[in-house]
Amino acid sequence: MRRVALKGLAFRKVRALLTALAVVLGVAMVSGTYVLTDSIERAFNGIFTGSYDDTSAVISGKQVVEYSTTGKATVPESLLQTVRGAEGVAQAEGAIFDLQSEGNTVKLYNDKGEAAGNGQAPSFGFGFDGDADRFNPLQLVDGKWAAGASQVVIDQATAEDQGWAIGDRIRAAAEGPARSFTVTGIARLGDVQSLGGATLAVFDVPTAQQLLDKEGQLDTIFVASKEGVTPRQLTANIAPLLPASAQVRTGDQQASADSTGISEGVDFMRYFLLAFAAIALGVGSFVIYNTLTITLAQRVREFATLRTLGASRRQIMRSVLLEGFVLGLLASLLGLFAGVGLAKGLSAIFDAMDLSMPQGGLVLATRTTVVSLVLGVGITMLATIIPARRAMSIPPIAAVREGATLPPGRLTRHRWLQPVTAAVAVVLLVVGGTGILDTGASLLATAFGCVFFFVSFWLVSSRLVVPIASAVGRPSERLAGSAGRLAVRNSQRNPVRTARTAAALMIGLALVTLVATLGAGMRGTAKDSLDDIVDADYVLTSENGYSTFPAAAGDALAAVDGVQVASSVRSDNAVAFGEEIGVMGMDASADKTFNVFLVKGSTQTPGTLTGDQAVVRESFAKKHHLAIGDRFRITTAAGTPVDLTVGSLQAPRSIDKLEPLLAVVAIRQAKFDQAFPRPRNLFSFVDIDGGATPQNTAALQSALKGFPELALDTEAGWVDVRAGGLDIVLNLFYVLLALSVLVSLFGMVNTLVLSVFERTRELGMLRAVGMTRRQVRRMVRQESVITALIGAAVGLPLGLFLAALISNALSDEGIGFAVPWVQLIAFTIVAVVAGVLAAIVPARRAAKLNVLRALQYE
Repeated sequence: MRRVALKGLAFRKVRALLTALAVVLGVAMVSGTYVLTDSIERAFNGIFTGSYDDTSAVISGKQVVEYSTTGKATVPESLLQTVRGAEGVAQAEGAIFDLQSEGNTVKLYNDKGEAAGNGQAPSFGFGFDGDADRFNPLQLVDGKWAAGASQVVIDQATAEDQGWAIGDRIRAAAEGPARSFTVTGIARLGDVQSLGGATLAVFDVPTAQQLLDKEGQLDTIFVASKEGVTPRQLTANIAPLLPASAQVRTGDQQASADSTGISEGVDFMRYFLLAFAAIALGVGSFVIYNTLTITLAQRVREFATLRTLGASRRQIMRSVLLEGFVLGLLASLLGLFAGVGLAKGLSAIFDAMDLSMPQGGLVLATRTTVVSLVLGVGITMLATIIPARRAMSIPPIAAVREGATLPPGRLTRHRWLQPVTAAVAVVLLVVGGTGILDTGASLLATAFGCVFFFVSFWLVSSRLVVPIASAVGRPSERLAGSAGRLAVRNSQRNPVRTARTAAALMIGLALVTLVATLGAGMRGTAKDSLDDIVDADYVLTSENGYSTFPAAAGDALAAVDGVQVASSVRSDNAVAFGEEIGVMGMDASADKTFNVFLVKGSTQTPGTLTGDQAVVRESFAKKHHLAIGDRFRITTAAGTPVDLTVGSLQAPRSIDKLEPLLAVVAIRQAKFDQAFPRPRNLFSFVDIDGGATPQNTAALQSALKGFPELALDTEAGWVDVRAGGLDIVLNLFYVLLALSVLVSLFGMVNTLVLSVFERTRELGMLRAVGMTRRQVRRMVRQESVITALIGAAVGLPLGLFLAALISNALSDEGIGFAVPWVQLIAFTIVAVVAGVLAAIVPARRAAKLNVLRALQYE
């Protein structure tokens, strides 16, 4: 039976290939995800490990705040001489070096004022002296290291992208206006091939300190030990010499600490992409099950003949499972290696969306191979079991019957499953959508409700196909005449098969509709929220709208003639009660441009705060049992404790929770500047005589000439841009969900091709009675479009229904509900196009059938 199974699989190459494609695509997504994220992780690890290759010990400030806009804590430059005198120290050099925060941001600009890099990736500025060459993680490709106040070394990728060479004059800006520098060298960061759009600028230490407002401070002191002194011994010798705000680690320990945060981010990306791979595999399982069911139904007489020749039920079962195993294994191997290509494709997509990541070559780990093979084979075997059990029950007498079919499956006989799964789905969706649970539990209940809903639809789908096909098939009957009418009848002839084919597309379209609807609701809510919070003629932000920018830029706007109000909002993170929170510094004019929604009983607005008073978010105050007048302490990234008093409580309204511009704690700007090193702005709001006019825009932009790479916009324009930032995320969702739609497209191709095989004699009869090749192609094409429209007719309303439930469950989080009519029309068109594309090969095959051979086909 093994030989029979394998020979049968080899004989049906086309059918096997079409069946395998669904598995190939799903496994490729899994494999590609692992290859991409492993490659990114190895590149980052290479950066961090290479940064400390020749370093025995690393001295830095204690990292109190993980995500600070001002960078990691520094150490006094005077500490360097003390460390050089420690026992076991062969060499110690100070540097400005931080790869993990915005604190060392230095933007590079060309003659046109355009910034190098992709806008979303970081732009690092380092400071290394020539004596620190052994500690410098960059390797010179050409030229020499910077050794003066007007010299800079840039990374190789940036030089190639911008066409810069040694001797060129470029501009660089950090905390103040842009300055001119001469390129003296081009360097490369270790073995990393791509920095993912990031830029690097290396100055000497004094220049970097001046640019980054770190005079008298160092980010890092690199230490090399004398021969015979181990890194642990060296750190033990140095530790007693350090102030309480500093720490010392071995090079390996520092590399591990630096890579921890990156590993968490890569893990998040990995699981995010794997979720979409799971969707693609789920849709693929529908395709495999449907295809195998049709294939086995076409082989009823073959199995019955084997039974008459003595094959037992168990042998038939093993034969079918063996076919499934071989098919799954071959498909998984193809998917595994296709994933390498998909990883490159995903990387290109991230590049196009300005979400580039460093890479140093693709990584195909053993884990990737094992997981891909287990998933691919496992999904195929699970999808094969039910058809195999049905094939096992074929009686030998079926070998002599004309038109013998598979016996009905067990699920179709257990009619109680239909109301039970439907009831469970309704209960879970109602519980998740009413918001009676917390947000996480509501989303979980809704997710399981969706799964049961899909299963319920799958069980009852055959009853829905006939009326839906009649409705969506009317245009086909009018446009295609008799071919269209036959297409409708063919769709209705085997409603179970049609429903299962449409189910794969239905899931993909339902998920796409869900994302589009939630995105439309979030975008609308965000716009309303931003309009409520901000009331200004102009808004100044960084180019990406979320990073901080030099405070001097806000001061430059205040000096423009006609400006009535220029209110800047500082921002940084701090630690309070053991958790990291956002802190804002707001000036006395804040109330004129920024609306804060205070809770009842609160009177102190950000603009009227005095002393150590703070406006605190109500949820944070309740969590830590704070009331108006209570004192609490925050700690800045520099380790500075700041004691504050709750002056007022504020609570974003439900509509404002999606865009809570005000941080957890807001304090006076003077207090902020005193407590936080190198304060930077998150927003600058401007009211000017005459409002937003072209003349006022030109005057404000002129004041910002020394600060390139900032975004000045009217309030309305800023609201549109910020709310439109959701489109980047939505586009990423669409691209990833497109894979499940593509899998369902192959499922339709499978079904139509197998249907052509199954209806060979029927097609021969139609040709014999006068149907032309063109009419045959039209009939198959219309049948495919009708199947696609059935999927759309169910998937689009289902997506809207689920979006309404989720929006209701998240209404307290500020997510509204809006129907994206344009997108829905586009999705319907996509379904029709998918149907036409899926029918190309089957229609051509059907039209090319030889009439006489088709009539003889058995």
